[in-house]
Amino acid sequence: MVHHTPLIATIVVGLVLAFCLGAVAHRLRASPLVGYLAAGVLMGPFTPGFVADQNLADQLAEIGVILLMFGVGLHFSLKDLLSVRALAIPGAIGQIAIATLMGMALGHMLGWTIGAGLVFGLALSVASTVVLLRALQERRLIETERGRIAVGWLIVEDIAMVLALVMLPALAGILKGQTADWGTLALPLLLTLGKVAAFVALMLIVGRRVIPWILHYVAHTGSRELFRLAVLAIALGFAYGAAMLFDVSFALGAFFAGMILSESELSQRAANETLPLRDAFAVLFFVSVGMLFDPMIVLRDWAAVLGTLFIILIGKSVAAYAIVRMFGRSHSTAMTISASLAQIGEFSFILAGLGVSLTLLPERGRDLILAGAILSIMLNPVLFAVLDRIMAKDAAKPAGAAARDEEDGAREPLRATGLTGHVVLVGHGRVGSFISAELSKAGAPLLVIDDATNNVVKARDKGIEAIAGNAAAPEVIQAANLPAARCLLVAIPDAFEGGQVVQQGRALNPTLKIVARAHSDAEVEHLYKHGATLVIMAEHEIAKAMIAGVPASAVA
Repeated sequence: MVHHTPLIATIVVGLVLAFCLGAVAHRLRASPLVGYLAAGVLMGPFTPGFVADQNLADQLAEIGVILLMFGVGLHFSLKDLLSVRALAIPGAIGQIAIATLMGMALGHMLGWTIGAGLVFGLALSVASTVVLLRALQERRLIETERGRIAVGWLIVEDIAMVLALVMLPALAGILKGQTADWGTLALPLLLTLGKVAAFVALMLIVGRRVIPWILHYVAHTGSRELFRLAVLAIALGFAYGAAMLFDVSFALGAFFAGMILSESELSQRAANETLPLRDAFAVLFFVSVGMLFDPMIVLRDWAAVLGTLFIILIGKSVAAYAIVRMFGRSHSTAMTISASLAQIGEFSFILAGLGVSLTLLPERGRDLILAGAILSIMLNPVLFAVLDRIMAKDAAKPAGAAARDEEDGAREPLRATGLTGHVVLVGHGRVGSFISAELSKAGAPLLVIDDATNNVVKARDKGIEAIAGNAAAPEVIQAANLPAARCLLVAIPDAFEGGQVVQQGRALNPTLKIVARAHSDAEVEHLYKHGATLVIMAEHEIAKAMIAGVPASAVA
């Protein structure tokens, strides 16, 4: 039987190749993103063998962008967004203007028209949502001031590109030398601004009531499956509705839906439910980008490719750095934002496609934009690695050698605890918060580790020392000073991750008492295998407690 399954083939081959090449890249100490992009190149039309459906890959990648922006919105609030507006708005607009002018200058050198240079420059000015957020998440920067500035900057760029996509068709005639009709130009601009304003107002007035109410209603049904479905329906449904009804991007719609939901106490649970799909579709985004790349363009048009890369990696970065410093922000903040923005992505492809369809941009321009996108995405982790080294050197200097502030460092700093004879509690959710409350009553010195910022904030509000981060990460668990600890309690529900924590804890202190949590016999065995002293299986303890509550006459 012959099956015509382009969708299944695109997903399966994409994920399998991305896994294989991502693992190879990780083994070679490179970013897995390089492997994902290489998988896309192998699946694309410019290399022999299997060729995936590019249109399907692009749509799958768009789902990844939606889920990623929804997740970011869950950890963002309107207050956070407004707090960085004084820098994000003028900063993003200034950087777009500078990058566009540089693109126009390169276009002029290549013999293009002003219209072609304008489209080319705009495409080079906007950063990829997925790449920027991945870089910030890996460095635990999303919820820092630098992270908020970068996300706010991204939102302004997003809105600017929506306006550009609306205005380009109206401007096409003028850019080709035809007579200007300013009345015709003003109408679509005002209409677009009105739609964006209407969308934001609807989300703030209606969405603030409807979205949390839906999730709270579903949560009370007790169905985890229905709750997960509700989260996905809200993320995808609001993103799609925003695009169809208000002509804003999918990403912007999803971000606002997540931001509205962040005010609900169920936001952390919602973030956890979308995480697996978010990661899988984000991988497909990088695969779809790789499919667009023709490796031969590097040899065929190397000088223009280098010029394009210079604008993306150097020109944009220097402009962003200068703007951030002009607003009085620290060297570390400026460096982080400039590195985050030194790449291009999804909006660049849309602008390039529109420019070609309007006969404004030559196909050579689109090829250069695609080459610049994939090469900049591949080089972006390298820029952050260099940034890590620079910041590490700066941090090693004497206090008076350079001006530094508490936010210096390419990554959010992890300060090692000074506690000794303390209890280390990994996980401060429902179980962990109960444990910390009891230990605090007993006056035991306690350190909490949790990768959810809201859980860390709750612990600190109660006067408990806490570290934000994944305890399975070596640098995080080392900051807990386990060699001097009395006990390690692993209260997270994920036994696989818990096993990693237990294993590292045992390596740091061979005599440490480690108590872990499990939900099945297999998990109990897994945790004991990795070095746990005692494993508590929740279901067994519940059963024992319920049996203890049965009247003696009933069991006699």
